[in-house]
Amino acid sequence: MPDTTLQSWLHTQLFEQVSCKIAIIDRNLKIVEHNRSFQELFGQGLGRPCYEIYKKKKQPCDQCTAALTFADSKIRINEEVGLDRNGRTAHYLVHMVPITKENGEVTYIVEMSTDITEIKRLQQEYQTLFDKVPCYIAVLNRDFKVVRANSFMQKTFGSTTSQYCWELFKHRDEKCENCPADLAFADNDTHTGEQIGLNKEGKEIRYAVTAYPLTGGNFVNHVIEMAVDVTKVYQLEQEKIEAERLAAVGQTVAGLAHGIKNILTGLEGGVYIFKSGLDRNDRDRIDQGWDVLHRNIDKISMLAKNLLNFSKGIVPKVKMIRPADMVHEVIELYKETARKYNIELVTECDESIAPAPMDPEGIHTCLANLMSNAIDACQLSDKPVCEVRVRCKEEDECIVFEVEDKGCGMDYEVKQKVFTNFFTTKGGGGTGIGLLLTRKMVQEHGGRITMESVPGQGSLFRMVFPRKRLPLLSAETEKEE
Repeated sequence: MPDTTLQSWLHTQLFEQVSCKIAIIDRNLKIVEHNRSFQELFGQGLGRPCYEIYKKKKQPCDQCTAALTFADSKIRINEEVGLDRNGRTAHYLVHMVPITKENGEVTYIVEMSTDITEIKRLQQEYQTLFDKVPCYIAVLNRDFKVVRANSFMQKTFGSTTSQYCWELFKHRDEKCENCPADLAFADNDTHTGEQIGLNKEGKEIRYAVTAYPLTGGNFVNHVIEMAVDVTKVYQLEQEKIEAERLAAVGQTVAGLAHGIKNILTGLEGGVYIFKSGLDRNDRDRIDQGWDVLHRNIDKISMLAKNLLNFSKGIVPKVKMIRPADMVHEVIELYKETARKYNIELVTECDESIAPAPMDPEGIHTCLANLMSNAIDACQLSDKPVCEVRVRCKEEDECIVFEVEDKGCGMDYEVKQKVFTNFFTTKGGGGTGIGLLLTRKMVQEHGGRITMESVPGQGSLFRMVFPRKRLPLLSAETEKEE
């Protein structure tokens, strides 16, 4: 048999020692017994109705769970809101257990209450933070359906009930490429990215998103996505690029007249040589004059085309391209010219670089401009054999293109001018706008261009494109891809 001391403690002291609040009520809903823990929260309650003690009411509650338990003898667990002994709101979880006679009649109910006021307060704080924080928050399940979203997200994107994230954010019919949430589900790690979405009015929104795994052990059941609207930041960046472009135009307009004058001088010289050849019936002189005219007409065409491209804001036509392919195309374009002038072309290209969102025509133009300048620098050098080396690699999540020549190089004064105005080291053979156009295109891709040069040794031009700053594919382009 159990020890009598143990039995005595279980039947007397346990009632007072347990941490939950215990009250025993009769069929008249009056409290006939309670422990100290109950009294500390609700006050002295012996002989008083439970609704008076719990809720400070004068009448029984409309939906009294105790009355239901007296009626059907079922154990019930429910959450209640009342007032403590000081009149403050109290949240508590009540476990109701009926005490029955042998005939099944319920004579008393034991109400065991756990104070969850602090838990409710924290839940309310978290809910307020979840709803009022000025960023988009969504919880996704493994099917990529939105199971919860804050009010800021619903206000921007509309109702989120059981929608796929790509339907809600981008009005797409299928999952996005390079999805941060997909990556977070896969490796249980945090992932970030920039995305373009559509709000409930169909207006484009750019946002930076971070996906955090909500783990239950090693398996990720849900991912929470937090996103910040960066549309205005992007617009400011574009405005900055536009301002820099316009400033560059303003700085170089003064040199435009000089460039046109040089071309006109070349045309006048060509006309004179051509006309004098006709007068003398000198075929060689006619051919010489025609060659001068032809070169200067080409310069006019090139200058006009570059000026138009430079002066108007062209949005890059972004596609997913392989950077290595761009290098191979440009090398092929200049292969014959290099051979003609005894210039060796060397390619160092990492073929494993992943595709990136770029404007293929724009990148091709940038590389072609740098290649043309490198070959010209080799021609201006007195070295019998020159080399142009083109590199393509990825470093620290940046795509890097390099064009290095072993040509004539540039001194300090020339280096200060190459990106600022219609400046050329090619004499009458250049328009002085190629590098300006190249810099503009690089900036429109969120990149930067740098240059190193040593007189007599050669020059190195480097274009660096951080992946996180590359232009994003539009929703239409992503569907095409």
